[in-house]
Amino acid sequence: MRLRDALKTLTLSLVGLSSIALADEKPNIVIILTDDQGYADVSYNPHSPPEVSTPNIDALAHSSTICTHGYTSGHVCSPTRAGLMTGRYQQRFGIYTAGEGGSGVPLDEVFIPQRLKPAGYVSGALGKWHLGLTEEYHAMNRGFDEFYGFMGRGAHPYFDHSDMDHPIYRGLEPIKEEGYLTTRITEEAVDFINRHKEEPFFLYVAYNAVHAPPEAPEEDIKKVTGDETRDILMAMIKHLDMGVGEIVSSLKKHDIFDNTLLILLTDNGGSGAMHANNAPLRGFKQTDYEGGIHVPFIVSWPAQLEGGKKCDVPMWSTDLFATALDAAGLPMPKDKPLDGKSILPALKGETDKLHDELYWSSAGANGKWAIRSGNWKLVAEKKRIELFNLEKDLSETTDLAAKHPKVVSQLTTKYNTWLDEMADPMSKQGKRWTPNAGALAKNAPAKNMTKEEKKAAREQAKAERIKAREAKQDSQTPESSK
Repeated sequence: MRLRDALKTLTLSLVGLSSIALADEKPNIVIILTDDQGYADVSYNPHSPPEVSTPNIDALAHSSTICTHGYTSGHVCSPTRAGLMTGRYQQRFGIYTAGEGGSGVPLDEVFIPQRLKPAGYVSGALGKWHLGLTEEYHAMNRGFDEFYGFMGRGAHPYFDHSDMDHPIYRGLEPIKEEGYLTTRITEEAVDFINRHKEEPFFLYVAYNAVHAPPEAPEEDIKKVTGDETRDILMAMIKHLDMGVGEIVSSLKKHDIFDNTLLILLTDNGGSGAMHANNAPLRGFKQTDYEGGIHVPFIVSWPAQLEGGKKCDVPMWSTDLFATALDAAGLPMPKDKPLDGKSILPALKGETDKLHDELYWSSAGANGKWAIRSGNWKLVAEKKRIELFNLEKDLSETTDLAAKHPKVVSQLTTKYNTWLDEMADPMSKQGKRWTPNAGALAKNAPAKNMTKEEKKAAREQAKAERIKAREAKQDSQTPESSK
């Protein structure tokens, strides 16, 4: 037991106070973000099929709070990450699509670690970044002290890391790497915890599992479903679950688990291309039905939150910024006001509502948007608008739009008022769908990079790294040797 813990135990025995009353140490904060994991691809979900087995995630869930109405702010990868890292609607700064988010969050937006650093936090980002391709958008230029992972594209091979146009980075430098990427991310997470166990830390573990491509160690792929992709997905989930277990075990080993705020969620709904299971929800990734945005969402903080509970209050990924600041005892920023709110009052049973409404929009080119207000949810795609009562119909099977036109009108007005406050999309497409929205988007000068532009950006970044390395070497060479 560490000295500080021994002293705390002694003090408690003398004065008979609860550990919570004396817990003046700042908590560690760990966010584990999985990728494209299905709502029913965790076996604590009673709707999960028999092939799903996630014993470590289940153990964490049952000792924590399961947030039954946990959402993401995007139905694809990078918009959710942009909202999570800033605590603001990503649409406020023009990010509506994966391409826009992957091109980079504006540099005047502030990320979580930048707010935590003045309070003494050391921060590490691991795995999938997907918030910019070039060095100015790198995690270590957005407040993180350490980075291991990849910057661009949603997908990355799990075994072959030889493409140095899409490399694995350690810090700012691309490295040659070997090993199954899910395992390597876990190893890096455990190493980070081992090295920083004596100081408050923020660790962001963004697994690319279980995003495509379907790849897993051959010995772990079992023919259990008759569906090859689904069978590989189960092996990928096995390694993801093992990783969660090792991170939790490492925190417990160092006696810091109880004072760690650990949040596990998925970046969007399960992917149809990977044969994910989102039961009982409708739809998949890339839709605003529940199956595209309603995700596994678990919160653990034994020192402050009673475990073995469920919380039915709607909350979402954008709330994690404010939650981290609240847990660390830090004030909410005034220079960049947050749209997210701390979820701690809801988890403690102090409130039954965090947001009046939740909004989703991927702008005009595909015409998809949604709003949840109370138990009502309006889902739109181009000309189609559907209304659901989630309290009675979580699976969104019965469209009530024709029966409740006033509700449709009210929610549409609220959505339009919200959208008017948001920035124009970076890609120059319109905010709202029109019959020619797709054509306009294709002809617009796009901030969203083409494949050729992304390659050019990577080549430019590579050239800049070589130049910086040469300049550093030159500065370290004795004058007499020049």
